[in-house]
Amino acid sequence: MEYQYPIDYRWSTEEIVDVVHFFEAIEKAYESGIERDQLMSVYRRFKEIVPSKAEEKTVCGEFEEISGYSSYRAIKKAKEASPGERIMMK
Repeated sequence: MEYQYPIDYRWSTEEIVDVVHFFEAIEKAYESGIERDQLMSVYRRFKEIVPSKAEEKTVCGEFEEISGYSSYRAIKKAKEASPGERIMMK
């Protein structure tokens, strides 16, 4: 993709890598589909790094603005899906 991921420079290198993995998983949900369990796993790690709802909304809002992909909608669909299901966003 031709954009930069929203990152907080207070995060460690490992945290930045993990947040980027989360956004890549969201992209995958929209572009080719992703296993629900894989998406939920990277989301849980993302929530360890960005525990506050307000900060999550800000970071994910920035990502949606630059990419057009809604993290909120993808995670909502994953939470409603059964384990093992494939998440495919339209």
